[in-house]
Amino acid sequence: MSLTLSRALATCLALLSTPSVNAHEEPATAPPIVAAVPGQVLFENVRVLHEGKLSAPSHVLVSGNIITKISASPIQVDRRADTRIIRGEGRTLMPGLIDAHTHIMMSTIPQAALLTSDIGFVNVAAVKAANDMLLRGFTSARDLGGPVFGLKRGIDAGLVPGPRIWPAGAFISQSGGHGDFRLPYEMPARPDDFSYSERIGAAAIADSPDTVRQRTRELLALGAAQIKLMAGGGVSSPYDPLDVTQYSVAELRAAVEAAENWGTYVTVHAYTPRAVRQALEAGVKCIDHGQLLDDATARLMAQKGAWWSLQAFIDDGRSPHAEGSPTRLKQLQMYQGTDNAFALAKKYKIKTAWGSDILFSAANAARQNSLLMRMTRWYTPAEILTMATRQNAELLALSGERNPYPGKLGVVEEGALADLLLVDGNPLDDLSLIEDPAHRFVVIMKDGKVYKNLLESVSTGAGE
Repeated sequence: MSLTLSRALATCLALLSTPSVNAHEEPATAPPIVAAVPGQVLFENVRVLHEGKLSAPSHVLVSGNIITKISASPIQVDRRADTRIIRGEGRTLMPGLIDAHTHIMMSTIPQAALLTSDIGFVNVAAVKAANDMLLRGFTSARDLGGPVFGLKRGIDAGLVPGPRIWPAGAFISQSGGHGDFRLPYEMPARPDDFSYSERIGAAAIADSPDTVRQRTRELLALGAAQIKLMAGGGVSSPYDPLDVTQYSVAELRAAVEAAENWGTYVTVHAYTPRAVRQALEAGVKCIDHGQLLDDATARLMAQKGAWWSLQAFIDDGRSPHAEGSPTRLKQLQMYQGTDNAFALAKKYKIKTAWGSDILFSAANAARQNSLLMRMTRWYTPAEILTMATRQNAELLALSGERNPYPGKLGVVEEGALADLLLVDGNPLDDLSLIEDPAHRFVVIMKDGKVYKNLLESVSTGAGE
């Protein structure tokens, strides 16, 4: 046997004796996809932000993904353990920020690109958007419309960095409603014919209680944490003026009942009193937007105990919509109600959440922190930070049994999940610090894993 043939035979035998590798598994010799979470991370000499106040100098120990100890006295750590020490030097340790109204799949690409591009491109853009959001300090997001299930799965598996996601999946809309992006030549729809936005999981058109119920159940089966319906006219949709009321009480109730059977809730897009009143009558637990509400409807929301997820929609001249276009005119009409909406939310002490609702603009997505800063128009820095952490976390928990991340969020407390930001400065004195996350958020931690650290940290692991 020739030497060449012998080598070839040896190679074949080696390949045959090597254990097979599943297409979804890494080879045994390759590094793991998910970086190992450190056994312990100790934040020394930090001031903890809690309920709008800063603590005295403290020490905070994270073990795995849980905050296990907070002490005014130094914490002794096991030097044989895999422990990192981050010297805070008096900086502020606060919970990770939470955005209660996002569309990560749609936030950074133009609307036309979403409706015409290959879904692979949309996914690539969303991966970058998720990473950028995490590096802006947003460790959790309630996603209220878009084909986000795959992105969430990839983040949770450690394949790509990004925030925790509470997905709604496709938003449910009536024909001609806020979620209907079909072109005029696609109507009337042929029986069982689905538009592109439906096929990719961005929208679901449903025009009867039975169909709404079916679409709701399908989304829950796919992993929806909550359900989103379009109950009124919107800005970015092509057909519906803002004053249009969408869906009947029976249709809305069908979704509510299906969601409640799965232990979760329905939120609706709505601006007007009539749309919101119908939603409340149907048992909807959260209203998103509501800029055009009146006093009586706000009072009814308070009586029902509904959540109000509000956005700081004011005109700063940076709209992605062309000046003078019908969409831009609707947007300006909606903006006029924002001041009154926040006044009503405060007057009736309605449970209020903050969300950015950024769509179709990479430039606006990059300003996510500035949109939170806008809230100083109506609230103090302490109130804003509490809303964007603990209060938003309470809304996320409304998903009940469908909560994808059981555990306490939005606070720096013993036993809470370790989603933390170390801020260079005191945001209670100067909230504008949050507008510069690249420099001011010196440490970003999600689920006990450090995704960013601008400070020198000390390892006390064995062998040092």
